[in-house]
Amino acid sequence: MTNATANIEELRALIAGVLEIEPEEVTDEAHFTDELDIDSLLMLEIATRVENAYDVPENTVAISGARTLAALHAIVLSKLVGETTTGPVIRPRPLSDPAARLFLLHHAGGSHLLYRGWAQHFPQDWELCLLEAPGRGHLQTHPLIDDCDRLVDYFHNAIAPLLDRPFGFFGHSLGALIAYQLTRRLHHEGDPLPTWLGVSAYGAPRVEAGTNDRPHLMSDDELRSWLRNVGGSTPQLLDNDAIWPTFAPVFRSDFKLLDTWAPPHDPELLPVPLSVFGGRHDKLIGEDRLLSWRAFTTHFRGLKRYEGDHFYVMDHRQPLAAAITAAMRSAAA
Repeated sequence: MTNATANIEELRALIAGVLEIEPEEVTDEAHFTDELDIDSLLMLEIATRVENAYDVPENTVAISGARTLAALHAIVLSKLVGETTTGPVIRPRPLSDPAARLFLLHHAGGSHLLYRGWAQHFPQDWELCLLEAPGRGHLQTHPLIDDCDRLVDYFHNAIAPLLDRPFGFFGHSLGALIAYQLTRRLHHEGDPLPTWLGVSAYGAPRVEAGTNDRPHLMSDDELRSWLRNVGGSTPQLLDNDAIWPTFAPVFRSDFKLLDTWAPPHDPELLPVPLSVFGGRHDKLIGEDRLLSWRAFTTHFRGLKRYEGDHFYVMDHRQPLAAAITAAMRSAAA
């Protein structure tokens, strides 16, 4: 059943068939794990069926983190209708003359799939730009970058032509570090600065050693166990021996970037409004580390915390989009 479009009712029926329940029980926003009792093995079966049915690339659904039918539909649809892609910048809703641009940066081991479906929750005249690090997604054949400065160079070159109107950065976990360093790079070079900077699930830089964990040096079993313990990835990826070898090098490269980055000893205060976001049950980053960002900006806009762990973003797409929109508009006022 290879289709040029993805009908949400067909996806509903497919999931209901796997679960052996009535389609109406699979509502658009029903959480796969909490409300439909879909475990990692069932999710893998659903992912495989969806990928085969709609001829989307293997593992696209498995690693997407989709937790509702609506999110799954957005992922499949975007694969089928295509996206405007220029190198590492993916624009799911390209505009010829956007009022503003919002650049979204993904987590370690992840890809732009973290932000699939977000565009629909932002103002229609905003253009979302999802930044993809090399070595994953459509850049899978490109060499991985395991050095912070080099990845900042890579993204800086890619987004330079797009800074011709108000823009903001939002980064989750590793993406927060890159967003911060990108802002510093723009500041140092006298380039246009973001209207607003949002950092999520990542503590402010500190020179002193914070943890003995160095994930990029762990064995495969140790790394998978550590990721499970801290909620660092989806079970369908960590529990699948066929998928894991594809993504292990990506995790190691990204964690090497984090583990070897040297924080600045006396960083300048950024003249950019900065907001912080986090999950209340994040095992990696506590409230004190999130609040420590106030010392890195002249315009600290506060901390918002949501129910969930390190990947709370997957369950709060709409409220997060509303909070980001309000923060960017307030910063621009």
